[in-house]
Amino acid sequence: MRVLIAEDERVLADTVATGLRRETMAVDVVYDGSAALERAMVNDYDVIVLDRDLPEMHGDEVCRALAAGRNPARIIMLTAAGDLRSKVEGLSIGADDYLPKPFDFPELVARLRALARRATQMVPPVLERAGVTLDPARREVYRDGRYVALSPKEFAVLEVLLRAGGTVVSAEDLLEKAWDENISYFTNSVRVTVMTLRKKLGAPPVIETVTGAGYRL
Repeated sequence: MRVLIAEDERVLADTVATGLRRETMAVDVVYDGSAALERAMVNDYDVIVLDRDLPEMHGDEVCRALAAGRNPARIIMLTAAGDLRSKVEGLSIGADDYLPKPFDFPELVARLRALARRATQMVPPVLERAGVTLDPARREVYRDGRYVALSPKEFAVLEVLLRAGGTVVSAEDLLEKAWDENISYFTNSVRVTVMTLRKKLGAPPVIETVTGAGYRL
């Protein structure tokens, strides 16, 4: 899952980003509304965590612009105002969910995963294919009933491949979904991660390299 955090409270934004990365998510962070809209138009995010009271460009305007442009990312709006009227306003301008501050981090994670499932239709909470079972909420992977310990990045790559449902995923798409924007597109990180993931999943290999196209499970 790739997430954009748009929050002007830098300590909060960076703390949440660190926590989400530990949950195997790829996270980018911006601190104002103009940067949020720019990143959302350039990158392919599953969910955007959008603070309502952003400088440069108000969070409401960012939300309206994304909705008008039919941006596919789901939006969870954060605000210090938790009254019913504020919630209704936030949802009416295009937000998919609304979370008042302060919030509990586990609740944010659960809401993000729920929104990501809604972004991809008919994707079950637990993913299964070719004897591989992945539970995003528990961060557990099994191969034919055997527990497989994966690094956060290996877990993220496997989740992307499973969500593809057997279709080919290019290296570029894996970089887009499983790494943040600081990764170089000339890196060999995808190849190395897929190689170690294959070893951990064991024989017979379930990740196929499609020459010139990418990988599929």
